[in-house]
Amino acid sequence: MKKIVVLAIILVAILLAGCNQSEAEEGKPEKIRLDYAHYSPTSLVLHEFGWVEALFKEKGIDVEWAFSQGSNKALEFLNSNSVDFGSTAGAAALISKTNGSPIETVYIFSKPEWTALVTNASSEIQSVEDLKGKRVAATIGTDPYIFLLRALDAHGLSADDIELVNLQHGDGAVSLTQNQVDAWAGLDPHMAKLELDQQAELFFREPDYNTYGFLNVRSDFLAQYPEYVEEVIGLYEQARQWIIDNPTEAVALISQKAEISKDVAEKQLERNDFSNPVPSLIHIDHIIEAGKVLQEGEVIGKDHDLEEVVNRLINPEIARNIIE
Repeated sequence: MKKIVVLAIILVAILLAGCNQSEAEEGKPEKIRLDYAHYSPTSLVLHEFGWVEALFKEKGIDVEWAFSQGSNKALEFLNSNSVDFGSTAGAAALISKTNGSPIETVYIFSKPEWTALVTNASSEIQSVEDLKGKRVAATIGTDPYIFLLRALDAHGLSADDIELVNLQHGDGAVSLTQNQVDAWAGLDPHMAKLELDQQAELFFREPDYNTYGFLNVRSDFLAQYPEYVEEVIGLYEQARQWIIDNPTEAVALISQKAEISKDVAEKQLERNDFSNPVPSLIHIDHIIEAGKVLQEGEVIGKDHDLEEVVNRLINPEIARNIIE
């Protein structure tokens, strides 16, 4: 009897191994792992409507979501192999790539003006020069932090001229309202909320210092499952078009998902341009320019060839093939 049981167990193991081998030969992952973030409206649409789950259920693939509080968290998820797709600012992805991050940018989820330098309505700070010697909150490794460095550099200052307080975006907003810091490198929707609810002052704005919203995929996932990367990009396209066609509904969705008022959600959405989703030369040039400032500030080592790194980071082929 014991021999029969052992034989049965062996047969089941062989059958399961055969099934797993068959799936591997088909090139099908067990699950697809994506992030969603309040700064990426298209990801919120996908997370809400279940389009990803519906598509991949038909293929026998599970879907798993992770919430990214900022580019730094999305990159942590990507680098630790906790997600396959992560949403970041372009310059943040560049910094991570120079540090060996195994990622490639396959889609542009928006061109945002999602960051500016912010202070309280009662503050005496009116210009970037006024930040000298002041406490400034920012999330290191994210676009607001990089925006701050570029603003300082353009006005003859550096990070050494301020007291940088490293806080996650939402905590930075709270610290500003409580006067624990003098200024904050803001991020929507937190920034839009302070602007409307607290009459916070966006005392320095420069849309071109905001780098694009990059959808990144782990390089190993792209190499093994290119057809599924194509499927995900197609879903992002569906979400992008839905936002363009349904701006009122998009505002309501962002309001619900981010737990902000519709006025704040509308302010955030109007600061996003969804017209150019295919990675292209304009994005390459933009990120290289940001990289030059980051090298001057010693955030990126000067031994890195920026053009070479950016060309390894930005991979437009799949998006170019499926988006007209």
